[in-house]
Amino acid sequence: MNAINTLGIVSAQRAAFETPLKFRSGAVMPRYELVYETYGKLNADRSNAILVCHALSGNHHLAGYYADNPKNIGWWDNMIGPGKPVDTDKFYVVGVNNLGGCHGSTGPSSINPDIGKPYGASFPVVTVEDWVESQARLADLLGIEQFAAVLGGSLGGMQAMQWSLSYPERLRHALVIAAAPHLTAENIAFNDVARNAILTDPDFHGGDFYQYNVVPTRGLRLARMLGHITYLSDNAMADKFGRSLRAGKLGFTYDIEFEIESYLRYQGDKFAAYFDANTYLLMTKALDYFDPAREFEGNLDKAFAAAQARFFVLSFTTDWRFAPERSRAIVQALLHNRLNVSYAEITSTHGHDSFLMQDQHYHDVMRAYLNRIAGEFSA
Repeated sequence: MNAINTLGIVSAQRAAFETPLKFRSGAVMPRYELVYETYGKLNADRSNAILVCHALSGNHHLAGYYADNPKNIGWWDNMIGPGKPVDTDKFYVVGVNNLGGCHGSTGPSSINPDIGKPYGASFPVVTVEDWVESQARLADLLGIEQFAAVLGGSLGGMQAMQWSLSYPERLRHALVIAAAPHLTAENIAFNDVARNAILTDPDFHGGDFYQYNVVPTRGLRLARMLGHITYLSDNAMADKFGRSLRAGKLGFTYDIEFEIESYLRYQGDKFAAYFDANTYLLMTKALDYFDPAREFEGNLDKAFAAAQARFFVLSFTTDWRFAPERSRAIVQALLHNRLNVSYAEITSTHGHDSFLMQDQHYHDVMRAYLNRIAGEFSA
């Protein structure tokens, strides 16, 4: 591991909140905890903080690695660290595991102190707006009145957009990567099929599977396999696997024969071993519900009227799940509100997963924009 551009050993922190949080659904969380990590140093006037919001299966562990598990490297380690596009020599970076998550923050698998058992099915449906509210409370705790930027990819990009609407005065820049102003009907359909794979697993037990000491592995595996197909591009799968057969010949069975089948089942099994089924349901519902234009009769221009931040919107050519035209729709709405917007469309073969890849052009564009932000303050 190259010590020059890695954060090295990092550690998670935990914040407890006793002020009740009212969810958009009307449900109230009397108390909750958020697990988070920070990298770099907050400067004297607290103007160099960046909040990085995670996508569906992400968490607070953005970069670096843990002392007791050096192989557990942050999911965006290629983007965040000394000398990287999100340069921790310049910025104070905050990553948080969202409410409803399964990596330490209060979620369905957490013990409900009122009953001494996991929340399970009783955990409220959570929205992007709810996450932004909880993140703002964490910012208050950290003494951050305004973020230099809020950024994220996919569902994380939706959170960046919502920050610009819920707290327009509390961020100077919003970096929206591989995202959309709302899901298409096709995307909602994919999520529904994935959820049904979990909901119909006999081991799900209506969401309260914890007390039975089982995991709805089959449902989680299928959900992840379906999702993973949509994150990749046809060309990426063709280049990596093609029609290659594991045994070099047809077996005339329903066992694994093609390399792509082996890969998808491996990804499904790996995911089912560490991710919580209820959290998967919550995250996909948050994706489905996000639609800032809903309260404005579908008018995205009106939805962004409250925004004040400068925006950087970025898409990838082969991302068919969050296609470039969806990003361009965001750009148009922002321009109609006379906001400062930069847009980049990156040629990539990796589909929706492109935002996680170490692509030189993508990283150079990110670095250039973030260096502009860094020029606005003194480290």
